[in-house]
Amino acid sequence: MPETIATENTGGRACAYRILRYTPNLIRDERVNIGVLLYDPARGERRLRLIEDAGEYARVRRLHPHADEGLLRALRDDLERQFDSVNGDWQQVLARWDATLSNALQLAPQKGVLSGDLDAELERLYADHVAPPAERPGAQDRPGSRGAIRNYCSQVWRQARLWARLEKSIPVADFTFPGDPMKLDYGYRRNGTRGFVQALSVTRAPADAKLLAYTAERIRSKAPSCEFAAVTDVALSEENARHRFVRDTLRDAGIASVAQEGFAVWVAKLRPMIQ
Repeated sequence: MPETIATENTGGRACAYRILRYTPNLIRDERVNIGVLLYDPARGERRLRLIEDAGEYARVRRLHPHADEGLLRALRDDLERQFDSVNGDWQQVLARWDATLSNALQLAPQKGVLSGDLDAELERLYADHVAPPAERPGAQDRPGSRGAIRNYCSQVWRQARLWARLEKSIPVADFTFPGDPMKLDYGYRRNGTRGFVQALSVTRAPADAKLLAYTAERIRSKAPSCEFAAVTDVALSEENARHRFVRDTLRDAGIASVAQEGFAVWVAKLRPMIQ
């Protein structure tokens, strides 16, 4: 891994990033970028974003029809577990990744960037290096994907010092049907109640509200003492028909809706109760 860090921007603090690539056929050496790791070595902060939306996986399949989607979907959890196994030793983590990632999954050489806002910088790098062309800057009014919402939520959990107490990427197959690929983003326990939190992009995938409502119903049938919250990319407006659909769908399923802009306050209120 290169020791020298070249920078791309001006202003901010010195950070480093690496692009995660998928290369299922090493002979052809046809790569597709699937994620970004951004970190501040001095402060020990990190941001990780990998492909998650259906359109992003469809793009990988177009480029690699025989892509191992199961491997890609499990990758984020594996990388997060590796991060959690050390105490901020970035060089150790990255050296381990270089040594243990399969040949199909590769970390590009480290590059540097100056940034004052890691979240904004991650979105810029993701748009430049990973996002399908239709999602690149140029349509600045398009809101973030579910992955972007989840990335923000993860940082809020960490800042609240609750990350270690959470369950992450919880399979719902135990409550629904074998083979169900859906996972709930976060889980917690408080006073005998099990809680689940899911990122939901209202402007990009409002129909996901129905899927979440169905899943909540199935979980409650097997674990009655539980509660659910959906973190939405926008505050739900009474004047917007799509917003009303999402609001009513969640409400009827007993799922609290929390706008991303208010998630930090919601977590602060929940924090004293989480075990």
